[in-house]
Amino acid sequence: MNIGFIREESNAMTDIPSVLITGASTGIGASYAERFARRGHDLVLVARDAARMEALATRLRQESEVTVDIIQADLTKPQELAAVETRLRDDRRIGILVNNAGAAKSGDFVDQAADDVANIIALNTTALVRLASAVAPRLVEAGEGAIINIASVVGLVPEFGQTVYGATKAFVLYFSQSLGLELASKGVYVQAVLPAATRTEIWERAGVDVNTIPGLMDVNELVDAALVGFDRREAVTIPPLPDAGQWDAYQAARQTMIPGFGQAHAAERYRIAR
Repeated sequence: MNIGFIREESNAMTDIPSVLITGASTGIGASYAERFARRGHDLVLVARDAARMEALATRLRQESEVTVDIIQADLTKPQELAAVETRLRDDRRIGILVNNAGAAKSGDFVDQAADDVANIIALNTTALVRLASAVAPRLVEAGEGAIINIASVVGLVPEFGQTVYGATKAFVLYFSQSLGLELASKGVYVQAVLPAATRTEIWERAGVDVNTIPGLMDVNELVDAALVGFDRREAVTIPPLPDAGQWDAYQAARQTMIPGFGQAHAAERYRIAR
């Protein structure tokens, strides 16, 4: 579904908005680029690997006749992140942000170097929030637009043991849900996408042998499913979950607790008899 904008002299919006995609050189990001290009969207691709992005951009320009710009950037580096923020703030053609860039690290938390942990947090949470912050005010001003944040089912399952990675993805889910509630009345749609294990290069970069992981989903199948959720305007899309009612039940159970949080005294089970 294309998100239309009213063309105004003051903001030069296009009828079909451009899409900025992070982590766009391969995997989920590259698949999003292909799918949005087929829908007629111009693209801004962001990643560290300029050669791969240029190869992808050349192919998409030929196949879909769209404009594709590339920004080489490491989003864990403040100056390079700032350049992408500036593009989001200033380029009024961009109406969709796909926050896809992310990183993971194999091993237990106690064995992970502090710098590696900091980089995961910087990329998976800080960069994602800063980019959303850069574009959201302009989308609110336009009264239309979308932000897609790639989270993970790991953020729902601490039993998986991916302590830092899972925590960052739980953050992305909460951030997306809360931001979506805040911006919905202003015309801006926010979607959290929760993949399970997907065949991408994140495994190799994390030091994991991808061939040891069962049930890997093809990346194009994942993105196609995520875009079905996008077109339906789902707040949360979980492509591998067979029974959507389980998510609805999870949400309902969570919401039943909300009235109990506003209490002036501790629950009876925590009171010590004196």
